[in-house]
Amino acid sequence: MKEMEVDNRGKPADTEDGAAASSTILHARPTIADLHGENHFAQVARKNWLGSAKAPRVRPEVLKKDLWDELERAEFAYPSLLVVENLQLLERYLWPGFTEDASNYHHLLLALMVNVKRRENLPSWEHFESRPTEFSAFFRRILSMTVDAAQPTKIRTQLLSFVIGAFQSLDSGLVRKECAPLVSISIWQNLHSEALREHLFEKNTMLRKAWRAASKRFDAGDEALRARLRFERSWLHTLVQDFINRLYDSQTREETRDNLAYSERFLELLADLQSQLPTRRYVNAFLRDLNLLAAIRLSPMYTDESNGLLRDLFDLLSHFAYFPIEDRTGRQLSKLEYDQEHYAALAKLQRIGYSAFPEKLQLLALANYGSIGTRGELEGHLRSLTDDELVQLCSQFGLRTEYPKSTFLVRDRAFYTEALVSVVEYRPTFKEIIREMPIFPTEKILYEPTFLRNESYDGSRPLAIPKLNLQYLTMGDFLWRSFILNRCESFYGIRKDMEDVVKRVQPRGVGVNTKFGGFSRMSIPISKPAIVDVAPSRVGEKHPAYVRVEVIVDVSRLQYPVRREWESLKPDDVVFLLALEGYDDVPMHNGGSENNAGEELGLKTLRCAEVVQVLDDKGKPLRDQAQSEDARPRQRRLLLNLDAKQYKEDMDRVAQGRLDIYEHINLIVRRRGRENNFRPILESIRRLTLSDIPAPSWLQDVFLGYGDPSSASYKRLPNRLKSIDFRDTFLDWQHLIESFPGKSIEPHESAESSFGPPYIVDFPAAAPEAAPARPSKKRRRDQVEVAQPVHESLHVSTYKPPNTGPYPADAPKLNAVRFTPAQVDAITSGTQPGLTVVVGPPGTGKTDVATQIISNIYHNFPDQRTLLVAHSNQALNQLFQKIVALDIDERHLLRLGHGEEDLETEASYSKHGRVESFLERGSYYLAEVDRLARNFGAPGAHGASCETADYFNLVYVKPAWAQYWESAQDPDSTVEQIVEEFPFKQYFADAPQPLFPPNASREEVLDIARGCYRHVEKTFAELEDIRPFEILRNPRDKANYLLVKEARIIAMTSTHAAMRRQEIASLGFHYDNVIMEEAAQITEIENFIPLALQNPKDGELPLQRVVLVGDHLQNSPVIQNLAFRQYANLEQSLFLRLVRLNVPTIMLDQQGRARPSIASLYKWRYSRLDNLPVVESQQEFQVANAGFAHEYQFVDVPDYKGKGEMEPTPHFIQNLGEAEYAAALFMYMRLLGYPASKISILTTYAGQRALIRDVLTHRCKSNRLFGMPRIVATVDKYQGEQNDYIILSLVRTRSIGYLRDVRRLTVALSRARLGLYILGRRSVFESCFELKPAFDILLTKPDKLTLVTGEMYGSTPRGVSQALEDGQTAVMEGVEHLGQYVYEMTKAKVEALKAGNGKLPVGEGDGKMILDDDVDRIEEVLVPEEEVDDGPEEPEEVPV
Repeated sequence: MKEMEVDNRGKPADTEDGAAASSTILHARPTIADLHGENHFAQVARKNWLGSAKAPRVRPEVLKKDLWDELERAEFAYPSLLVVENLQLLERYLWPGFTEDASNYHHLLLALMVNVKRRENLPSWEHFESRPTEFSAFFRRILSMTVDAAQPTKIRTQLLSFVIGAFQSLDSGLVRKECAPLVSISIWQNLHSEALREHLFEKNTMLRKAWRAASKRFDAGDEALRARLRFERSWLHTLVQDFINRLYDSQTREETRDNLAYSERFLELLADLQSQLPTRRYVNAFLRDLNLLAAIRLSPMYTDESNGLLRDLFDLLSHFAYFPIEDRTGRQLSKLEYDQEHYAALAKLQRIGYSAFPEKLQLLALANYGSIGTRGELEGHLRSLTDDELVQLCSQFGLRTEYPKSTFLVRDRAFYTEALVSVVEYRPTFKEIIREMPIFPTEKILYEPTFLRNESYDGSRPLAIPKLNLQYLTMGDFLWRSFILNRCESFYGIRKDMEDVVKRVQPRGVGVNTKFGGFSRMSIPISKPAIVDVAPSRVGEKHPAYVRVEVIVDVSRLQYPVRREWESLKPDDVVFLLALEGYDDVPMHNGGSENNAGEELGLKTLRCAEVVQVLDDKGKPLRDQAQSEDARPRQRRLLLNLDAKQYKEDMDRVAQGRLDIYEHINLIVRRRGRENNFRPILESIRRLTLSDIPAPSWLQDVFLGYGDPSSASYKRLPNRLKSIDFRDTFLDWQHLIESFPGKSIEPHESAESSFGPPYIVDFPAAAPEAAPARPSKKRRRDQVEVAQPVHESLHVSTYKPPNTGPYPADAPKLNAVRFTPAQVDAITSGTQPGLTVVVGPPGTGKTDVATQIISNIYHNFPDQRTLLVAHSNQALNQLFQKIVALDIDERHLLRLGHGEEDLETEASYSKHGRVESFLERGSYYLAEVDRLARNFGAPGAHGASCETADYFNLVYVKPAWAQYWESAQDPDSTVEQIVEEFPFKQYFADAPQPLFPPNASREEVLDIARGCYRHVEKTFAELEDIRPFEILRNPRDKANYLLVKEARIIAMTSTHAAMRRQEIASLGFHYDNVIMEEAAQITEIENFIPLALQNPKDGELPLQRVVLVGDHLQNSPVIQNLAFRQYANLEQSLFLRLVRLNVPTIMLDQQGRARPSIASLYKWRYSRLDNLPVVESQQEFQVANAGFAHEYQFVDVPDYKGKGEMEPTPHFIQNLGEAEYAAALFMYMRLLGYPASKISILTTYAGQRALIRDVLTHRCKSNRLFGMPRIVATVDKYQGEQNDYIILSLVRTRSIGYLRDVRRLTVALSRARLGLYILGRRSVFESCFELKPAFDILLTKPDKLTLVTGEMYGSTPRGVSQALEDGQTAVMEGVEHLGQYVYEMTKAKVEALKAGNGKLPVGEGDGKMILDDDVDRIEEVLVPEEEVDDGPEEPEEVPV
């Protein structure tokens, strides 16, 4: 959710360091020693499958003795499972050798490997796709083992995880085919009565049809099919009965522990089944019939309060079980409908109760719904019944009262009471619950066991948090899950930051004696806050409207940059007020303490407050004062608003005699701005959740994941455009023909056989889709229907673009990109209404496509407005700069958010910048009006204001033009008369002359005259737009008018949209189209909020187009916490989910960024990715990289000074050898004349980035011979960027780390255009199955850097594939060798500089003069044995 910066303190948000930091219990990752050494499993792998080229035969003794027994001896510890998975057990041994009669151990090992792959976020089901029949047999065997009582509980728990993974992967047809029958209507065979089934059928006639079809299939089947169908309909029922027995019957401590783990997993499975409509449709009624929630709630396992996770999972299951939705249709119930269902249940209870027991339940029958809707009242009325009468009442009410004799379920009075009450009691809806959830955390919320459990997630147990998956029940369900997860993630970040501050300030002492032994720039010690105003409550509220406090902070000892950070706090920024205490004589506990982790650190109290104003020591607002770096103010006053609701609760406790916590607050803490935007974002999500806001009707089903995936594409929509004016999309007729392969292009009847642009393309009307014929049931399964190709012809016409005026600036800016057919397909789809999903592999021109879509919409639909959204300011600015370069009037462009400051354009496109630009343009156009007045000889100050200019236009300009145009169109008028009578001659005297060419025809002269008048018309049209800014006086009103009325293309980041959603919507902002760049890097809720920045019109959002541009095979959204990223799938983007749902996508299939050889390193990731002709024909792609034997190379970097990867501080991974190698390689390239701006150094870890920067700063920064590269960055932060030459450091030498996620490798390999040099440890990466296609190509070249002598940058004619002569190359044996080589080169360069009077030889460097002191510094810096420290320690923050 947050746009997180990676800092050097070891808390990277965009690398595995951050992932590791998010969990306190992490498994040891398999090291190279584990995979290649004497480890037992490594030896087994080498002996049985790794050394074999063909699929080996599976030997039972290997499975049982060498694998299963060893894993069982290790109690299936996850590190052991990781080792065998890394050894490619599934891919190379288990699955190739699988047969339907394989042993149970074979099946179980396969299931365990799938579990590990899913836990590691690796592809799992893809391995089985080539053998669907065998997979079906394997899956069936696993299902039978889940209900096999002979299997140990631990194994069945693992198998439950396998089944859970399957139900989360219903996008796989292979898996869906096996899972769907398990939750079909046939499970209703297990309902307790026919009457209940009939009652369910009455709600929806389709249910009865589905039931009859299932029954008919069973009756018509042979014995084998019937056995299979019996198993499918009884599987879930058997599991539930077994689950109930485990809840009630655990004898030993070990059995209780195992049953608890099993029960937690089973509750996870049930919650997953209830949370998706296709699986919930029949399961919900089935579970309700079993009274399962009542059974769980009364079980010994649930009543044991130490089983907190089980209880939380029960609450999550209850939430989904009682979610207000129609199970069959998926329609969310309104509050009225929900209440009516509740009242109907109460009325039924009253009728049945009075009918059966009129005397005992008379009061119940006569009571109003409000008085008997609560649990306590209902239980009170039921106490008058005997046990048998209560069972009778339950039976007559329609509840199950009979259970198998073998069950351990205790069916006593409490159970039947609970079963009945749970059906009829009133439960608050999810909206009522979410309305009361606090957005501001306190210390109790931050250290709730639920939150702490999320932090310690390691995959071994489930979590009681909702998941984001393929489908959602309703829009309200999606928004509820998003709110819960984003709130959890925000609070996780806050807790980490608060703990970091507490550790740094080192509190000592208790109460008023508390002192601080350390310092943090993010906090300042304070006295207790002074409460200055408590406003009366608003109508309908109990808490104060606001509680204002004043906090005095001592800034006298702060350095100027730190003081400025505090003084720069803005209104509505959230700060944190802490009460800290230290324990001088009490040791810290690692566990077993009654205090929570916060109290053990010394954090007693935490309260949030919002900044109102920052004042100086005299009480004057700082924002109005000029600040000086030399000034040393002593104090600053912060006016804050406390969390009013929390304040009311705190004061109520004080009234009861409790401690006033505000008296003990002694520290104020702030957070970095980009991390601290949680309040407005959570507020936006909560408002949306409470508002019942829908998606556009044409998008709703696709968004939720139901129905036809292609129903939102333009080809299926009734309002598709019949013709599109493509304007400058096509460069010429040949380009047009090439862009529509397989379609015939027919010129319009009045046109010639071919003509130039612009082109208007008429698309044939969509033929009404006939209902597909029902296929014969006798059709063979393997029969494939071949669709007949449909010949389509496109009619093309043209028009003459209007003359826009005589000045060069009047000429429209035209597109110069020769779009490929795939790009044209994307542009066509994006211009049409509906949903467009564009998959853009690296270098395929995603931004150009998005820009052209925007241009086409802008010109084709002048009344529509378009919202541009991207994940990062950088991507948005790249898109915006390309838009500015097209023929789009800049007055219609607006850029919201702070990223506008980095926009490389002459004009300012922010709100206030646009207002100023409007006023500046107004002055220019008013001066033009004065010139026009002189043209007409009209006296008066016509250019004084927009109003006088409009009057001048009406009185002088329009009548003069009307009279002239009438005369010019007279057939009798001559060309000379038309030219002579032209009324604007004097005005256009400064235009390129002659205005009317001497030999121009009548039509040409009239066209020129019309163009001149268009120029004049534009002047007055712009002044008309500027006029409101003359009338409006308040700058805020001007800015809002610009947003709501004037701008037609509005750009912002997804985070800005989430933060300002309510503010923007309340202004009445409306728009018709949304285009998202980097859509695969944006979380789902941030994908949705830009669709809802306006209020619904007539009950739905009035959007016409949604265009998502991205690449799901590159990086996903960055999520800090492992639990939310891996378990809850919070890193899922809407883009990825739509791809998984099989929504039609358009893949851009030609890359124009990299050499074809470099592109081959990642082309295998895409089904069809080719090269543009430019990367094969242009000179820069044909010429070899000067000084290098290869255009790309993987360099195996050995240990440097006996060390490989290091971790100087936790989660801060570095590799000094690779850092030195990268620096030396950069220096080598600079010595050959490579421009520093064309070199980027990337690395996979933030710690390594810091180390490389340190090495480069030490060796190169102060030296103009070298300088610094364009950027040193992490791979994640560099997505979307490119450079000619990339040096990539992979860092890891013990284990592969997060680079096993092939999405990150794809990003890393696709940043280079001309040269890619990868530094890493060969043994770590070459054996990784997921990365094998790329490393197979990389390792075809030597793994020692091969240099070429005698070449300089810019003067090397050698072709990229040209063979090298003997003696022309130099092979670098290691870091030291390359360092010595560069040192010798530098010495030679220094001597050359001295001999040449300090002047660089031609073709080297940047052509700048090197001064004598620079030469001396070169000699000082480049010493062969120069060492750099093993890496920076985590910097301590100290005051002045």
